[in-house]
Amino acid sequence: MPSRPRRTTLVAASLGAAVFVVLGMPLPLLLGPMLGCLGFALAGARMEDMGGFGTFMRTFLGVAIGATVTPELVAELPRHAPTLLLVPVFVLVIGAVGYPFFRRVMGFDHPTAFYSAMPGGLQDMLIFGQEAGGDVRAMSLVHATRVLVIVTAAPVLLMALYDADLTLPPGLPVTAVPVHELALMLAAAVVGWKAAERAKLFGASLLGPMIATAALSLMDVIHFRPPAEVIWAAQFFIGISVGAKYTGITARELRIDVGAGLAFAILLSLISLAFIEAVLLISPAPTLDVLLAFLPGGQAEMAVIAIVTGADVAFVVVHHLLRIFIVITAAPFVARWLGRD
Repeated sequence: MPSRPRRTTLVAASLGAAVFVVLGMPLPLLLGPMLGCLGFALAGARMEDMGGFGTFMRTFLGVAIGATVTPELVAELPRHAPTLLLVPVFVLVIGAVGYPFFRRVMGFDHPTAFYSAMPGGLQDMLIFGQEAGGDVRAMSLVHATRVLVIVTAAPVLLMALYDADLTLPPGLPVTAVPVHELALMLAAAVVGWKAAERAKLFGASLLGPMIATAALSLMDVIHFRPPAEVIWAAQFFIGISVGAKYTGITARELRIDVGAGLAFAILLSLISLAFIEAVLLISPAPTLDVLLAFLPGGQAEMAVIAIVTGADVAFVVVHHLLRIFIVITAAPFVARWLGRD
């Protein structure tokens, strides 16, 4: 039996999803739970994310990404070298704008400002920031707000500018996927996740299943993505993981930490749009793919949008993975260098 805060979270997420479905809003099972949990949190409800089960559901998004990795796709990757080379510059510009904003404008201490500004994986930035003595709660709210704002704004932008259809199912129904491939996907999800955790890879719940499934796909063993029902369930729990971080929020946190996250999300969006325009000048990739590759939302959330819109999921994900890899490997060294005083 789930704890009371988790039951509250499930109610909030379910109500949010139901409202989005009834109103015909985009990505109802992702955005609905996010905003439903946010609404309950603002009303003072105590919530928790779904812990290990929520992480387990996230693994299927890694499976969905890995299933798109085919020999044909791998052969195409060298063509994307010019856009991949811009990712380190993209990260550098975000840091150069974000750190002074949080440090000088918002008055955060050094580790909190630095790891709030870094566009890496949320959990990884919280771990690094905590080890450096930062304010974990402030960083959590900043990053959750960044993801919430960008992931909420992206569907609106896609529909308004590119007439993207975000109501399509993200895959085939479960009855159309062979049972033996469903079993292989489940095995790839669990084994890949746990192996990546043991290897201490960043984003283990996403990256491990992705690698395991990509290997099966390249060996011509798997030919399908997880069914639509599984992707919808994964969306639901990813939405919860973002929305539940607002639980227990105070008026001061709302004004300072969420306000800082909102302002930073706007700055990030402007930086992203500038890079998207630059990338489109040098890359033959479709506008939709480039847009999703250079919007710094969470990698899981942007992958969901790529799957639903029919974008090149592998192109989008490889850019986000490179961004996160650069941040995770370089951030601790840069943070120590900036903190010398």
